[in-house]
Amino acid sequence: MKRKPLLSVVAAALGVLMLGLDGAAIAQAYPSKPIRLIVPFAPGGPNDILGRLIAQKLNELWGQPVIVENRGGAGGTVGLGAAAKLPGDGYHLAMGGSSTMAVAPSLYRKLAYDPLKDFTPIGLLAHVPYGLGVNPVVPAKTVKELIAIARKKPGYLSYASSGVGSMSALAAELLKSVSNTQIVHVPYRGTAPALTDVVSGQVDMMLADLALIQRHAEAGKLRVIAVTGSKRAPAAPKVPTISESGLKGYVIEPWFGVVAPAGVPEDIVEKLNRAIADSLRAADVQQRLNALGYEPIGGNADDFARTIKADIAKYAAVVKKAGISGSL
Repeated sequence: MKRKPLLSVVAAALGVLMLGLDGAAIAQAYPSKPIRLIVPFAPGGPNDILGRLIAQKLNELWGQPVIVENRGGAGGTVGLGAAAKLPGDGYHLAMGGSSTMAVAPSLYRKLAYDPLKDFTPIGLLAHVPYGLGVNPVVPAKTVKELIAIARKKPGYLSYASSGVGSMSALAAELLKSVSNTQIVHVPYRGTAPALTDVVSGQVDMMLADLALIQRHAEAGKLRVIAVTGSKRAPAAPKVPTISESGLKGYVIEPWFGVVAPAGVPEDIVEKLNRAIADSLRAADVQQRLNALGYEPIGGNADDFARTIKADIAKYAAVVKKAGISGSL
């Protein structure tokens, strides 16, 4: 057997060593240029607020600009579809949420991305607690009383949502499913017009961001009778969950997190995840989240991946039972 010249062997070994060093150096230097964060909704909503909070903190931690780009459309699926096609290098990130990552696969027949295959989960940011608000004209002060009315008069009560297939609609459809009731759906194009009609009495109730529901409740225009989480919301400790109100197992906890296009190296994922965890622990971020009524989550990237997978299955069952279909 012919032996390779010693010089060739040494050169090859040095080449492998240098490749390893280059990879380590690249990871160690990350980030060495501006980062782009796609928010797949218009400015002002929970997705945008959280995205800008994290962008600001990452900028402070690393000294690199994190540029927020709002790309709304089709319930957030347009922006995420565009993000899925970007390089998985850690310099392209996106805001993912329950509606875009867990609901959309069941809702839309033609989706421009696969949440499990086209994205790398980076880190969960926060839950946005939902509250069940009813117009004061409705003679129900508890979930049990509301369900009793709905069962006695099928189709008599109505609920508003921010659109077909939205989290507010799915939260109500799950309520109907577990309570075996018929409540009429009145969809709107957005939360604001939906809540306006609930407040005016045109529609009986709505499941939406607890902070928004509470704002109207404090003005005496709505009654908050329950929250949708697995436990009571810190912002409303006296308000029971729907589950403890008699509909055991009912849980809706809309979440938001940071994702990246598939292929991001593990060391960069870990660095991003640690930075997000540090950001969530910052006093100013905690204060801002508390003021908004959001509940920080955190956890590692694997936790996030499991949440996405579990919620895809959960909402698929809700969408199927409700007979909801999308147009994409």
